[in-house]
Amino acid sequence: MEPVRDLAAHLGLDLLAVGLLTFAIYHPRHRRRDLVPAYLALNVALFSVVAALAEVGAKGGTALGFGLFGVLSIIRLRSDAVQHEEVAYYFSTLVLGLLCGLPHLGLGYAATLSGVLLLVVYVADHPRLLTRARRSVVTLDVVLTDPAALRAELAHRLGEPLHWTVTEIDYVRDLMVVDVRYREFPPGAARQAPAARPAVRDTHAWEAA
Repeated sequence: MEPVRDLAAHLGLDLLAVGLLTFAIYHPRHRRRDLVPAYLALNVALFSVVAALAEVGAKGGTALGFGLFGVLSIIRLRSDAVQHEEVAYYFSTLVLGLLCGLPHLGLGYAATLSGVLLLVVYVADHPRLLTRARRSVVTLDVVLTDPAALRAELAHRLGEPLHWTVTEIDYVRDLMVVDVRYREFPPGAARQAPAARPAVRDTHAWEAA
């Protein structure tokens, strides 16, 4: 009965940790309900596999371990569907499942490491951290080859440019696409006037940096 009690205790710790990560940190901040079952299922599935590996030991444990590696290697995190901070939550759920699923790791030690991970995620993804830092992909219907003119245009439309990368220039259609990291101006702050140029049309794909 002792191994069963240890497994139940580790499972309870894992469910508590992933529940806090998913329902107390992730969902209140990002509001993506579709990823909640993915996080929970991935965590519990990994916990189950780790617990099974520990139980099997040398009797097929190596083969099962390679199978686990193969399954994890085919997970596709498409950048157009999952943001970078959500990828961090994916890996956090994986780590929690690994930590809590190791039966030979003391419960107190696993709880401490899980708590540290949850604290780091809570602080690193806090809405008040770097609140004015942003990223935007801007499409301009004019090609600005002068860096000063481009900076002035970005500052006028977005905020203080910190770094930008020109990802596309089309001289036929006379447009350019710029990936910009910038800092929003405080409310009421004067914006930099853009350089004289033809009219500009822009579209933004917004996301927090």
